[in-house]
Amino acid sequence: MILVIISHTAHYKTPTDEIVGWGPTVTEINQLIQVFDKIYHCAFLHNEKPPESSLAYSSQHIQFVPLPPTGGKDLKGKLKVLARFPETLIKLRSVLQKSDIFQFRAPTGMGVYLIPYLSLFHRQKGWFKYAGNWKQKNPPLGYAVQRYMLRKQSRIVTVNGLWPGQPKNILAFDNPCLTAKDREKGKKAVSSKAIENVKKICFVGNLTKNKGFDLFMEALMELENIQFEVDVIGDGPMRKMYEKKLPGVIFHGFLPKEKVQEVYLQCHFIVLPSLSEGFPKVVAEGMNFGCIPIVSDVSGIDQYITDGENGFLIKPITKVRLVSIFKETIKLKNDDYKKMVNYNYNLASKFTFEAYINHIKQSIL
Repeated sequence: MILVIISHTAHYKTPTDEIVGWGPTVTEINQLIQVFDKIYHCAFLHNEKPPESSLAYSSQHIQFVPLPPTGGKDLKGKLKVLARFPETLIKLRSVLQKSDIFQFRAPTGMGVYLIPYLSLFHRQKGWFKYAGNWKQKNPPLGYAVQRYMLRKQSRIVTVNGLWPGQPKNILAFDNPCLTAKDREKGKKAVSSKAIENVKKICFVGNLTKNKGFDLFMEALMELENIQFEVDVIGDGPMRKMYEKKLPGVIFHGFLPKEKVQEVYLQCHFIVLPSLSEGFPKVVAEGMNFGCIPIVSDVSGIDQYITDGENGFLIKPITKVRLVSIFKETIKLKNDDYKKMVNYNYNLASKFTFEAYINHIKQSIL
């Protein structure tokens, strides 16, 4: 069986002309080759230096098909989506003709025209993976349009979270990120982890307002007598400003998976005060390695994290609430920390690639 994946995942060429892509997505596709004979991944190719988090495909049966990058928050980026529509569609049609099944990853700018095209003119089997916040109250217009179209078509749409009253084709799928090796490594870490006098916190993601990075930094500056060791993995426009304001924070930039895991192993908490999310993979990764989540109460996150029991919900998403959570963590006893960590390690089994592949086999194939 041949699968075509269509996404906006960023890919790059290394100096040796090797194609690499955003690590979490490439890892997922490397696992999916267990199910399919061949996978074509149609996605964006950027003429930039690849970040450290990029990975290569692990199988010769996975073929990257470059698409011209489109999208962006400004008008120029949005017009590119329309200008490159003919070129994108011609490329995709030729690849789709070779396939038995497709997966389209939304929301993305080209989804505005590709969702109706796939729904109305492409007759082969397929499914849509909606990676954003399916229950977002005031999404951007393009996201709202795509969500509406996905509700109205008949193919399966996988989303993060389970809510009553959903159409039958909207299925809850846990966001995969953990290999069997990760689980073994996490098991050893959790068994030996203990909370020390100095609490260690990490942030993993783009350093942007949407990810709540500014909220995290501003909350840290409110703490006078409470000391945390803080690791920040990722990059973005806010980095330089907060490096100056908070010289004690360690800014790593983007890191490969093994280096990210080394940070998880040293930390007690992972914080992500996002304004909008599906279910962030970094939260499941952190739980697997003994990091208690401090995360915004958005989308279906409260279906996994119960405030004060196995993590802390930033509700409302304010600096005041985040500061109060940091003060709560100082009082956390080692026995309570261990209970949370062990519970979360077991919960993280939902986010294994093994569970994901079994779900695809049962519910889609």
